[in-house]
Amino acid sequence: MFGLDNRSALVTGAGSGIGAAVARAFAAAGARVLVTDIDEQAAKATAESIGEKAEYRALDVRDAAGAQEAAKQAAALTDGTLHILVNNAGAIAPAMFPKMTEEAFRRIVDIHLVGSFVCSQAVLDYLPEDGSGRIINVTSAAGLEGTIGQANYGAAKAGIIGLTKSLAKELARRQVTVNALAPLAATPMTENIRSNEKLAAKTLARIPLGRWAYPDEIAGSFVFMASDAAGYITGQVLPVDGGTVM
Repeated sequence: MFGLDNRSALVTGAGSGIGAAVARAFAAAGARVLVTDIDEQAAKATAESIGEKAEYRALDVRDAAGAQEAAKQAAALTDGTLHILVNNAGAIAPAMFPKMTEEAFRRIVDIHLVGSFVCSQAVLDYLPEDGSGRIINVTSAAGLEGTIGQANYGAAKAGIIGLTKSLAKELARRQVTVNALAPLAATPMTENIRSNEKLAAKTLARIPLGRWAYPDEIAGSFVFMASDAAGYITGQVLPVDGGTVM
């Protein structure tokens, strides 16, 4: 029920953090994985850590032509069908709202939200209609609750929730499920919080389980959403955050 044998997956932002952990977990569950990242060397390192079940390529998720080529490559890992897309690529550019530049706002929205749109559109022709097609988006507590100093990130992640629900309704007729996960983990993107004693203590105080997750702990929820076990789940947002937003 939780196996991914004979399935192919494309994971964006998989050069490190949660994306890398998800790519490894998919391969361990039996899938063949295309590891993508804007940093080609980081993508290569993740793919090499997986072995023969993985390939890699550089991908800027905002580039529609590049996303199309990535989808084609990922589908070729199996029989020309791409079963799973994980829209994980992201970035941060924190600033208090009065000092946030328009460029910083647009850049973060483009990477997270527009990138998820571009990659989801790129894989449509390769997704099967037998109930095994999956689009898994990555949102955040910032998209559910808002966050101080990251209006751009919060807006992008909230937009991903709306995109998820709209695509879930539209693609249901094709038996493709679309869901979002809202993880919280110790990754390079949270380093600025974890390395600041005051911010780290404040964040931990909001987590009922009282600790940060490791990326590998988060990856299991992606395997679940990609597997047959989640075949009747669509349009949902699942926080994987130690109870932070419950």
